[in-house]
Order: sequence, then C-alpha cells, then structure tokens
Amino acid sequence: MPAPERIPSRSLTGTELVALLTEGELTVLGQIREASNAVLYCTVARDGEEAACVYKPVAGEQPLWDFPDGTLAEREVAAYEISEATGWGLVPPTVLRDGPYGEGMCQLWIDAEPQDDEDDGAAEPPLLALVEDEEPGEGWKAVAHAEVGGGRTALLVHADDARLRRLAVLDAVINNGDRKGGHLLPAPGGRLYGIDHGVTFNADDKLRTLLWGWAGEPLTAEAVEVVERLGTELAPGAPLVTRLGELITEVEIEALRGRVAGLRATGRHPEPSGEWPSIPWPPV
Repeated sequence: MPAPERIPSRSLTGTELVALLTEGELTVLGQIREASNAVLYCTVARDGEEAACVYKPVAGEQPLWDFPDGTLAEREVAAYEISEATGWGLVPPTVLRDGPYGEGMCQLWIDAEPQDDEDDGAAEPPLLALVEDEEPGEGWKAVAHAEVGGGRTALLVHADDARLRRLAVLDAVINNGDRKGGHLLPAPGGRLYGIDHGVTFNADDKLRTLLWGWAGEPLTAEAVEVVERLGTELAPGAPLVTRLGELITEVEIEALRGRVAGLRATGRHPEPSGEWPSIPWPPV
C-alpha cells in the first residue's frame, strides 16, 4: 500500500512522534490484507502535524495458544520500549491507544527503501539472498540450506551488516518468535527498522529468526555494553520495568531478565536450542 501524500511538516523528535501517535486524530485509509491479523493503514494528525501509521486493533487479533496472556498489541509496545532502552532505535515509535475499532497498537509507518540485487549504488543492497554455493561469499553470513524446487537446495544467507547484528541481539533479548525477511525495513538515511513484534517475550524459548549468521560468535563490544545497561534498567522497581509491567506479565519480565543475564554471562550470540523450529515459516 502506498504511503500517504503528506508527511510530518518538520522533522519530529522521538518524543514528539510518540505524542502525535498517542494523541493525534486517527483516520483509517485502508487495510493491509496480507497480514494474518487486522492491520489498518492510517494517518494521525495533531496541531498541524500529520504522519502515516499502522493501527492494529486488539479486536482483530487471532488467539494464540502459546501466548495466552496479554495481547499482541501490548507486546509490540513492549518491544519498542526495549528497543529504546538499547539506544539503537530499531523499532519505529509505537504506542498503545484507543482508535476507531478499540484499543490497539499504533506505529509510525516506515517507507522502506527499495532493494536491488545489482550493486550499482542505485538502491539499498539486499539483506537476504539465496545462493547456490556451499559457503557464503564475502560480506554474507550463512543461515541454513533451503529447498528451492526440482530437488535442488540453495544456501540462505544474510548480509554481514552491523544493523542486522544489532537486530539479532534485540531479538534474542525479546525472544522474537517471528523474525522474517519482510519484517526488515531499510529506511532513508541508512536506518534499518524491524517490525511485527506481536509474538515476543514468551517465558519459554521461542527464538525463531533468519538472523542466525552470528550464532555462537562473541557479541560486539557495543552489544556487551548494551546488555550490561539493560541488566541495570531491568532491576525490580526501575522505570522501564514499571512500564513493561503494564504490557507483559511478571513471569515474562523475569524471563526477560534471565535472557539478558544469559547474554551477559556468555558474551555470545545465542544458538538454536533444537527444541523449537529455528526458522520462521514462511521466511518472508
């Protein structure tokens, strides 16, 4: 679905965008029908400012047996809270608010940059690819072999990209059960965003992602610093924990602390547990 013709009239800060999303008038323009839950494409306007956004009403969520508590909308907001706590800004501004169809998640719309397999500098280079080689080429990390039809297999690879690596750390922290290729949005200015975080924060290991290329490797110094800081910010009674307590359960917050503590202890990217499918399906 195309972006609206109008965008914020000036560059808004993160705090201003959150206020716009929370308090602005929400106008539904259409529905994104490819999604499994209700996803509405909207504009939000306040005091002369307007932006495109996505509104996901709780009433349009499909029940999930392994996420019996809370809502997908609340988990999306919790993922934004953790993203902001890392300082990486990997999740677009996201709030919980009332809307035309009841309470739901409202998230800033990101106009993704086009990706091009041709290395001509005209578009964002691809983040994911299928190659026929047994080993990834320079600048790529191997994920897994995939069937491509006719009895043939290809190697699924992702870019050895610092932005993706940060996202892999965030996914490990929030226990993302659905990091697909379509959830990666390269944005103008070299930014990369991750979206669709409704199946996160489960107390059980549910990590399922296309970003396994660094599995078992040491975390970067930057990531070590981030998880150390998260450990402090997740202490009982801390402001971040108070906000998360309105979105996910205490059991899930304790599991979140445990994942952060595990990353701090090992200093490495996690590896597939073998107890849960490690690759999302469909992968896009």
